[in-house]
Amino acid sequence: MFAAASETEGHRHLNFRFRFVSGAMATTSGPRYLWTLGRWRRGLGVASPSRALAALVPGVSQVDNKSDFLGKRPHRRHPGIMQLPRLRLPQALTDTAQLLLLECSMPNVEKQVQALTNYLWSRHLPIEPEELQRRAVHLEKKFLENTDLSQTEEKLRKAVLHAMRKTTYHWQELSYNEGLSLVYMAARLDGGFAAVSRAFHEIQTRIPEFQPQTLMDFGSGTGSVTWAAHSIWGQSLREYMCVDSSPAMLDLAEKLLKGGSESGEPYVPGVFFRQFLPVSPKVQFSVVVSAFSLSELPSKADRTEVVQTLWRKTSDFLGKEKSPLDPRPGFVFAPCPHELPCPQLTASKPLACSFSQAYHPIPFSWNKQPKEEKFSMVILARGSLEEANRWPRITQPVLKRPRHVHCHLCCPDGHMQHAVITARRHGRDLYRCARVSSWGDLLPVTTPSEPPPSSAEDPPES
Repeated sequence: MFAAASETEGHRHLNFRFRFVSGAMATTSGPRYLWTLGRWRRGLGVASPSRALAALVPGVSQVDNKSDFLGKRPHRRHPGIMQLPRLRLPQALTDTAQLLLLECSMPNVEKQVQALTNYLWSRHLPIEPEELQRRAVHLEKKFLENTDLSQTEEKLRKAVLHAMRKTTYHWQELSYNEGLSLVYMAARLDGGFAAVSRAFHEIQTRIPEFQPQTLMDFGSGTGSVTWAAHSIWGQSLREYMCVDSSPAMLDLAEKLLKGGSESGEPYVPGVFFRQFLPVSPKVQFSVVVSAFSLSELPSKADRTEVVQTLWRKTSDFLGKEKSPLDPRPGFVFAPCPHELPCPQLTASKPLACSFSQAYHPIPFSWNKQPKEEKFSMVILARGSLEEANRWPRITQPVLKRPRHVHCHLCCPDGHMQHAVITARRHGRDLYRCARVSSWGDLLPVTTPSEPPPSSAEDPPES
């Protein structure tokens, strides 16, 4: 299961704040995935090493020398590389989006796009009822301490409500009609596609044998998940289920697939649209995605319920009887290399775990320069935790300096570490791998079970 969320919105898109909730695998012997921007990976086989990969990273980790992880590939293509080159939308999608916006003759499109973008950027999650109650009680006590005790209960209530309105974020559900759907398409189609593509790419890279057959996209919007999935798994996917509460969004997504018409042949076959989730517990999908949608639900309880429902819709292995009560455990496939609390959120200054993907925007008149989509994602998988690759994740841009590299790592032990990597101390293979790695990549090292001895000598420079 996969969930994602964009940093440009609290709205409908890689859930890729891209939250992927999870995804599922379609192989007969592999796991499935849920994204909320979300599923499993087989271990790298053990092969005879062809390079010296046993140098210690003092205080951090050692090179993963359980397999010949580089083989004959250059360091710039080591298996921890997850970042994609700058992406472009499929040409058919770009052409149709431009055509639809041209045909609508909407006035001041650029201003409307910018206004919606700014609004999505500033949008927050709704405040929970418990928190509202806590604030109201606090204000009531404050007023009682500083005002005439003779004031009536009605006046006190009105004073509290007035203060709450001035100091509390007022969340409103977004309702997409035909016009607003087109503006949303112009503002978010390309960035959403980039974030989801990056999340799908990680599954494909780490589990190349994974060939999903069915996909469900909750909160499908303009259909960017369908296009991204087709670009990566088009040969195996035979059914795409797009679920969105807005009929206008569903109509727009269908037009984008059909070249702008309502009766043309769809560019991606096997796509179905509906306003509600399938009711039957037996209906499951290889990959389930919720991209930029969970934050549009009105409460934490609603979000929790939807995630649980989506997880039940995530299948594990094709060819086996589907069970509504799947006993197989789930684990975090990405981005976390562990099952522990997020060290960035539990720090004294919490920092969201986020990533970035470069892309070329749809070439509207105001939209010419290359862009970066920042997003957060979670990919959940069914299967065994031991099957997952647990290399540390690079959580910030890599700082490259003369003869050394700074990498901020989220490690399998659940802690953040700042590694300063040099060729002399850590060996040329690890140094070169670190130097070509980027924010969001995996660094091919394993955390030692014990701290390295203080007497360990640096490997000689070669």
